[in-house]
Amino acid sequence: MADESIELTRPASKKELFIAFTLLALQGFGGVIAVAQRVLCEQRRWFTREQFLEMLAVGQVLPGPNICNVSLMVGDRFFGWRGAFTALAGIMAVPLVLVLSAAALYMEFSRIPAVAGALAGMGAVAAGLIVGTALKLSAALRRNPMGRGVCAGLIVITFAGIALLRWPLVWILLGLGALACLYTWKRLETDPARVESE
Repeated sequence: MADESIELTRPASKKELFIAFTLLALQGFGGVIAVAQRVLCEQRRWFTREQFLEMLAVGQVLPGPNICNVSLMVGDRFFGWRGAFTALAGIMAVPLVLVLSAAALYMEFSRIPAVAGALAGMGAVAAGLIVGTALKLSAALRRNPMGRGVCAGLIVITFAGIALLRWPLVWILLGLGALACLYTWKRLETDPARVESE
């Protein structure tokens, strides 16, 4: 189903927001962003993929974990600052208890080869979740004001810079991010009608 044909809903209360983010956090082993996109866009229909991608882009350039930044933006959008803290509490409370418990268990059992092997396997799962989410969200770039070609070029340059050339992430964000913002702004300024029709 195309995003533009989806009828969006909203959480009925801060309690629903808290429960949604708590359940989201409990599903997110290895990558909560992948689960967040599915839950917020497909299951709960609070956002389109384009809206989620915009929040994720902002969350990426802000300090702190991406999912915490996204949860703050989601909560603020629906219930102001109280909603922001409610969503953040939902994403953090139960996982905090679980991580502290897991850390204590890890210190006790980390030397067992089976435990070390299981943790190494989880790295592949986490990478798969990230790649899968990126592929799913790439469909939202069709209507990006920069156009498909420029978006594809930025994706390739970003991948090459981080994975192959090992450039620091901060320089990728500041350099390529600033260029992308400037290019989009100029493009919207010169021909907004053409951009909106794409």
